[in-house]
Amino acid sequence: MREPPADGPACLVVDVRLPGMSGLDLQRQLAERDTAPPIIIITGHGDIPMTVRAMRAGAVEVLPKPFRDQDLLDAVQQALDRSRVVRQEQAAMADIQARFDSLTPRERQVMGGVVAGLLNKQIAYDLGISEVTVKIHRGQVMQKMRAASVADLVRMADRLGIRATTS
Repeated sequence: MREPPADGPACLVVDVRLPGMSGLDLQRQLAERDTAPPIIIITGHGDIPMTVRAMRAGAVEVLPKPFRDQDLLDAVQQALDRSRVVRQEQAAMADIQARFDSLTPRERQVMGGVVAGLLNKQIAYDLGISEVTVKIHRGQVMQKMRAASVADLVRMADRLGIRATTS
């Protein structure tokens, strides 16, 4: 279980009854790591509370044995689709984070003011710098973050969890 995540979309098909631990316990342990691939639970001994628990923990599907091959194939396709979407979102987030990491401390301060909706002169006053300097930093922020508009920059800041401040 200490292997790095797969390079492509992935899913796990897990039986509820595993030697040593239950499939639900494995699902819980993987979910705690935040790197769990989508999971399909199969069981010959399922009941409604177990199914609810598995689904609340994020299982894509709970298949009672015996199941049709097509049902398993459909569940695997759904899980792989979910994995693909998550991986795309993670890659986009990593890209935004890398752009933010490229900003200087002053550019980050200016970005905070911009996403707070402050005017350049307000940001300049708050930071004790000239308005021209704010305009230069603002342009650098927009370029480095590859933001097409202030609204775009605000969305990026929101995804990064950046508070809209200048200090």
